[in-house]
Amino acid sequence: MIEFISQDYIALFVIVSLGLVLGNIKIKAISLDFSAVIFVALLFGHYGILIPEIFQKIGLIIFIFTIAIQAGPGFFESFQKQGRQLAIIAVTIVGSGALIAFLLGNFFHIDSKIMAGLLAGALTSTPGLAAAIEISNSPIASIGYGIAYPFGVIGVIFFVRFIPSILNISIKDVENQLQVQGVQENPKIISEILVMENQNLDGKKFGEIDFLELTGANISRLKKEKHAIVPNSQSIINIGDIVKAVGTRKALDRVRLLIGRKTSVEIPLAKNYIVQWVLVSNKAIVNKTLYELNLRDTFHATVTRIRRSGIDIAPTPDTKIRLGDRLMIACDKEHMDQVIKLLGNDDRRLSETNVLPIFLGITLGILAGQIRIPIGNFTFSPGVTGGILAVGILLSKLGKTGPIIWAVPGPANQLLRQMGLLFFLSAVGTKAGSQLMVTVNEYGVILLLLGALITLIPMIIAVLLGHYIFKINFLTLLGIITGGMTSSPGLAAVTSLTDSNAPCVAYAAVYPFALVSIIIFTKLIVCSN
Repeated sequence: MIEFISQDYIALFVIVSLGLVLGNIKIKAISLDFSAVIFVALLFGHYGILIPEIFQKIGLIIFIFTIAIQAGPGFFESFQKQGRQLAIIAVTIVGSGALIAFLLGNFFHIDSKIMAGLLAGALTSTPGLAAAIEISNSPIASIGYGIAYPFGVIGVIFFVRFIPSILNISIKDVENQLQVQGVQENPKIISEILVMENQNLDGKKFGEIDFLELTGANISRLKKEKHAIVPNSQSIINIGDIVKAVGTRKALDRVRLLIGRKTSVEIPLAKNYIVQWVLVSNKAIVNKTLYELNLRDTFHATVTRIRRSGIDIAPTPDTKIRLGDRLMIACDKEHMDQVIKLLGNDDRRLSETNVLPIFLGITLGILAGQIRIPIGNFTFSPGVTGGILAVGILLSKLGKTGPIIWAVPGPANQLLRQMGLLFFLSAVGTKAGSQLMVTVNEYGVILLLLGALITLIPMIIAVLLGHYIFKINFLTLLGIITGGMTSSPGLAAVTSLTDSNAPCVAYAAVYPFALVSIIIFTKLIVCSN
């Protein structure tokens, strides 16, 4: 039986299966999830059962690329809001953990490769472990990872659950603060019916006025006497006409100043007039602006709002269309069919996966990883991990190059990422398992204590910096901390405390910074010897 299991491809599936079974076991809602695979692999490796290195390389490449494609948009968007503060805290979390690992490693004379793995485990970062193994060309870092990871998971969960009580912070009060802030930052899209009273606009064409540019609101309907239409650039507006404007409260205030007073008169939908959400599934129009699509003049259709990632945003001529956007379209039935044909409106197409962008993107990342960057007397090379990560983030930001759509559909991305992770952990774990007992006998329980310190101290520093210096909303701060620690179990613990999505938004914004920082710092620790 042992001989049968020891065959490499059979051992791979046995290790993954046992690891997933172990990872699904929950103790007080806490589980190891996929990371349990590495503990099973360590055991197999200890008894001499090894997975070929090719599985490690392939798994690493697929895992890093899918992570980069997913994290890329958040990486760039985080700069546009409170990116500076988020980046500072994320880098501080990782940097302080790396500094502690470096100092403690030198004080206790522990191999830098093990300390790099300890940092990755304490911050629950498999990409950090991958980077440490790649640059050291040794699986020994995974021993430190395996030792520090359990407390890295549990420690973050307990910290985010109990720190509000320790600091006497009411989650309910924090939610109320967020609600007020959210209304200010993301005003609700509403509509109003107005009477045209401005003599200066009487008899002018819509194309001459450009309501959207002047007010930030869309005119979705125009009623002349008893007839309601969707106005286009050639439509003429006259005194007494009734219009329906759609936009934020401030935008509608500007519309009233431009057009006239609000009225209770309704604009009934004509029999052939339709207002509906349309899904963008046609890859040919991705990255095009609403100005380029010119739906108003081409189809007499108006885009009144865009729903992206669950958030309604006010459309502007410069708004670029993304795959998966939902557009609220107002137009007549005949033209609606043409608009739907243009935009796609097909959920099935979003689940289709083109493998060419994946393989091409990985190839570009591998090539980028070979670049050598001189920094003084030190030459820095991104390596396979850094190259694929950088290229993946850049490609995800571009979204489309010619006919190639770089985005990978969510389900496909998740499947590939999980497969890559499982292959990587299995191969790395068996290699490290053969050296496990030697390392544990040499360093003993000290590694457990050092891993706990590397987990806790950065989170304490983040609370001091974010809460007392930057005055960040505490739910947002908890999301930043879990993102900086790359801890999805920690994020789950935070979301159980509140109905607000603020922790999730902060986690998504911070995660890319933490991901890049961990890879850089783990490499620096390995090179410190």
